[in-house]
Amino acid sequence: MSESLEQQASLGDKSISQQTVYPILFAICFAHLINDLLQSVIPSMYPLMQQKYDLTFSQIGLITFTFQITSSLLQPFVGFYTDKKPQPYSFVFGMCFTLSGIILLSFSWSYYTLLLSAGLVGIGSSIFHPESSKLAFFASGGKRGLAQSIFQLGGNTGSAIGPLLVALIVAVYGQIHILWFTIASFIGLAVLMKVGIWYDKHLKWRANNKNIKKEEKHDLSRSKVILSIIILLTLIFSKFFYTASMTNYFTFFLIDKFHVSVQQSQFYLFIFLGSIAAGTLIGGPIGDRFGRKYVIWFSILGVAPFTLMLPHANFTWTIVLAVMIGLILSSAFSAIIVYAQELLPGRVGMVSGLFFGFAFGMGALGSALLGKLADKTSIEEVFFICSFLPLIGVINIFLPTIKKLKV
Repeated sequence: MSESLEQQASLGDKSISQQTVYPILFAICFAHLINDLLQSVIPSMYPLMQQKYDLTFSQIGLITFTFQITSSLLQPFVGFYTDKKPQPYSFVFGMCFTLSGIILLSFSWSYYTLLLSAGLVGIGSSIFHPESSKLAFFASGGKRGLAQSIFQLGGNTGSAIGPLLVALIVAVYGQIHILWFTIASFIGLAVLMKVGIWYDKHLKWRANNKNIKKEEKHDLSRSKVILSIIILLTLIFSKFFYTASMTNYFTFFLIDKFHVSVQQSQFYLFIFLGSIAAGTLIGGPIGDRFGRKYVIWFSILGVAPFTLMLPHANFTWTIVLAVMIGLILSSAFSAIIVYAQELLPGRVGMVSGLFFGFAFGMGALGSALLGKLADKTSIEEVFFICSFLPLIGVINIFLPTIKKLKV
């Protein structure tokens, strides 16, 4: 990271553009870990907040809806803007919004302050994701699936660690101890400042060098591109609607059906989220090597047998199935993102913002609707209905094979 781009230029423009810059990828992976660790504190607090404020499942769903809708609505616009005018330090400002939301959460005294803190964290996430995903694209050296998987690995690992830390710290010592998480945010800010310096220099280098390998276009018509984007967004709906049931209500499912404690439920949620982190790293490299369509097929539709069995399983098999679901389902997102970036070359930020935003939006809608459904029926009924969602993956058959054209 410390080597200047001017020194690197002596190696030749082509060699630089094709180098995978692992220090940058791992740095932005770590920053993503911290960002998503902080945002995972919110759903991890639900069982405690439900007891403290006597919340309904609908109110819990609305908290997640507030967080994810602020993130989902802003992300495509942030991505579109930064494609036109790159902002190498924008993710630093995003982390500042997240930090303010976490501080407010630690002092929240009412349901409405919980909503406000969730909104601040959502804004931070909307600023962080598009530009940091584009940074991973630039540092990929052509290994786009691998780079996106490394980036996503950080986020999913952070989402897995968050509930465990909440169970070990906040559940034991109280809400005010959420402030300990601000240490992570300050570490994240320091890392992002360093990454921003590299990104700023890299953007200037790209602007001053005309021999960089151009984006590869394809032979697909506009109508096929639009249809493919719609199919990918539908698959995102299936994946994240189901994921919303797990991340927001799996703890309640375990407590209600198997009578585990709050702390135990958080531990099992950590196991599920850990399997998501592990599965994320698989999808990207396999997509680079064998094709992204195959990864999407396997991930979305291949997980269906396991989701269909989960509502009917005993406790041991519920945990085993949850791990299998996390591993398989999470492998698709990196492949979907890179596939979409290849459909719309030159619009990396907009594509990242659109798909991250839509993913958050589906999570928001899923959380709100599933919360209402749980209030009217039961948590077990929610998991039974959601078990059919991965069957939507059959529409992957309509995705075209992208044949790239050199320009």
